[in-house]
Amino acid sequence: MLSSKRILLIIGGGIAAYKSLDLIRRLRERGADVTPVLTRAAGEFVTPLSVSALAGEKGYRDLFDLTDEAEMGHIQLSRSADLIVVAPATADLMGKMAAGLANDLASTLLMATDTPVLCAPAMNVRMWTHPATQRNLKQLQADGVRFVGPNEGDMACGEYGPGRMSEPLEIVTAVEARLSAGPLAGRRVLVTSGPTHEPIDPVRYIANRSSGAQGAAVARALAELGAEVTFVTGPADVPPPAGVRVVPVETAQQMSDAVDAALPVDAGIFAAAVADWRVASASDKKLKKSRDGLPVLEFAENPDILKRVSGMGVNRPPLVVGFAAETDNVIEHATAKRLRKGCDWIVANDVSPATGIMGGSENAVILISDNGAEEWPRMGKGEVARRLAAKIADALAG
Repeated sequence: MLSSKRILLIIGGGIAAYKSLDLIRRLRERGADVTPVLTRAAGEFVTPLSVSALAGEKGYRDLFDLTDEAEMGHIQLSRSADLIVVAPATADLMGKMAAGLANDLASTLLMATDTPVLCAPAMNVRMWTHPATQRNLKQLQADGVRFVGPNEGDMACGEYGPGRMSEPLEIVTAVEARLSAGPLAGRRVLVTSGPTHEPIDPVRYIANRSSGAQGAAVARALAELGAEVTFVTGPADVPPPAGVRVVPVETAQQMSDAVDAALPVDAGIFAAAVADWRVASASDKKLKKSRDGLPVLEFAENPDILKRVSGMGVNRPPLVVGFAAETDNVIEHATAKRLRKGCDWIVANDVSPATGIMGGSENAVILISDNGAEEWPRMGKGEVARRLAAKIADALAG
């Protein structure tokens, strides 16, 4: 799929730069031509010699190199590529890109091009969650830059959280999606998935049996059609798909905030099983058994994300798709839910225990729309996702 595609790989200065060596190898295995560019800081983590040897091409570092300028100026270097990949995209590089700075070769290449850009962020969790980085992220997304990752996990600094660079094969998948001429190329899509966990105390929470498998499959299918997917997921049993921007959350309120941060989009697919209620005042200490009897929990209603987004004005996605997990009268309840929420489509299914659908590998859905109820046969969740993604592509094209 990447045969003869020209990738300009900009390697930022972070410990994750070592992954760029494997990334070069994976891209070349698929037929891509890779031209590496290292920032000064990147040279502290990987050597220009190792990068050039794997790429089979000279690695570039200096903006003011007379030989390089004579052979290939920096503007031509950036414009001759089919895609610019920044991996790792450090906080510093993202800041320069968002601010339009061009004081070294890497940032100048990123300014002097209209070639699509894909970033794989990598940084300390505090740096990733810092308001400045999040502002830069939103600005770059608005500028058309696409992202893969970061993932959540252990950091080289000893901390844990979002900020790990995506694995090389995940980045390759995102590269293939970005370069595909799929029907959703250039479209931004939001997908919510998984359950939410509503804390009772530090060790207990309210949740549901959603595995997140169907939502993850939908996000993957949309990315395969070329969409730029923001995947907001609760604590799911299945890993998030490659090639999407993953936003991990725990609670319904966090999911609601993440949805707002992702807008505007061309389509919103709300597959998450969001808890309807939360404990009004979760305890900051573990609740203990007492001779006075059982503890009394007071509940509050969680935000209705689907209804709120469906009722938005300017920021309402042109297509809003909800999900309805029912145990009886599926069509009747799902049809009523679509009208009550104000969304365009509802994907309904029967999750009563006898079906084995909740947490299973298969699904049998009914698509509820203005055209009525369209029943699909039972099939794997991946096939359901691909069929839904194709319908979404058709709807946005029309």
